[in-house]
Amino acid sequence: MSSIFSKIVSDDIPAYKVAENENHLAFLDIFPLAKGHVLVIPKKEIDYIFDITSDDYLELWKFAQKVAKGMDKVIECERIGVAVIGIEVPHAHIHLVPLNNVSDINFERPKLKFSEDEMKVISDLIKSAI
Repeated sequence: MSSIFSKIVSDDIPAYKVAENENHLAFLDIFPLAKGHVLVIPKKEIDYIFDITSDDYLELWKFAQKVAKGMDKVIECERIGVAVIGIEVPHAHIHLVPLNNVSDINFERPKLKFSEDEMKVISDLIKSAI
């Protein structure tokens, strides 16, 4: 069974995409911890991040770094934080979360809600900086 992320990769489910290449995709989290919270995934469906081959693992992190540097240019924050949890969706993914303090990356916090227009503006802003 395909994960929700695989359905985003195949365009069966819409997403606010910020970056894409042949093997990777980055898009806004629809349940963000902060404005600009991005998920970075390999397009190939692999459940556990440490099951990714070494070369593909390094390429995923290089892609995530490129996205984070773009985010850092346009999202007001102290840092871009990184988390790999791997429990909620059975598809390897990296969370890139704009941070101003350590509690900003607490996944037990209530999630933020943005309108479709706000999400589009945020994704376009990040996309333009990458």
